[in-house]
Amino acid sequence: MKNFDDKVAVITGAGAGIGRSLAVALANEGARLALSGRRESTVAETAELCERAGAKARAYRLDVTDRQAVYDHAEEVLADFGRVNLVVNNAGVSMTSGVDETTWDDLEWIMGINFWGVVHGTKAFLPHVIASGDGYIANVSSMFGLAACPTQSAYNASKFAVKGFTDALRQEMRMEGRPVGVSCVHPGMIKTGIARKARAGASRDVDELADNFERLARTSADRAAKHILRGIRKERSKILVGPDAYMIDLMPRVLGSGYQRVITASMRRQPA
Repeated sequence: MKNFDDKVAVITGAGAGIGRSLAVALANEGARLALSGRRESTVAETAELCERAGAKARAYRLDVTDRQAVYDHAEEVLADFGRVNLVVNNAGVSMTSGVDETTWDDLEWIMGINFWGVVHGTKAFLPHVIASGDGYIANVSSMFGLAACPTQSAYNASKFAVKGFTDALRQEMRMEGRPVGVSCVHPGMIKTGIARKARAGASRDVDELADNFERLARTSADRAAKHILRGIRKERSKILVGPDAYMIDLMPRVLGSGYQRVITASMRRQPA
């Protein structure tokens, strides 16, 4: 997929952050947009921004944890747009909590959105993406889908799972000669509101954690979107976004399991 002109792009989690920036960037390149999120009002705002850029865009309310709803959404998008070329399974949430304080509800919540949301979106749209003859699926993991971090066990689990699922999908598409490119996206800390909407263990303060995240985040959502679209054009299997993502990717490859000692030591020097 060397260009996005007249391509039909589906983006989950499009109401803010990376999802919104991706939608606007694609609109500026001539794509047609099927945008979804849990809050249709914020997704409608994104769709309006895309329409100002001259693109056809439609907002949908969607809970990616609801398998049947995602399958119904895929059929609705096909009816509205006639085909599907690009799917970006972007919807995601964050949580900071030690293993001992993470509840079963927390685990089901984060896996339902971060992992099962990606699986639902991939399986529901894959037949349509294949049928387009020029298709692409980009699943959003994280830099913490490349290396583990204390207090991020549930988030790590969800994002490592996205990486494994996506890597296997890419191999299958190539092995079967399907006209579908596949990328796994690994953003670092991006300047979005995700930390403000996160969950935290009972002993932790969400606002304090969000303040710390926002001090460390250096990459804007718009810049992240440009990196992702560049990676899709080049059909990169792994799209790293931000200097911190490149660093986290490098550490396990250079240090092996020793990277864990480095991360643990760095975590001791900053708020948990």
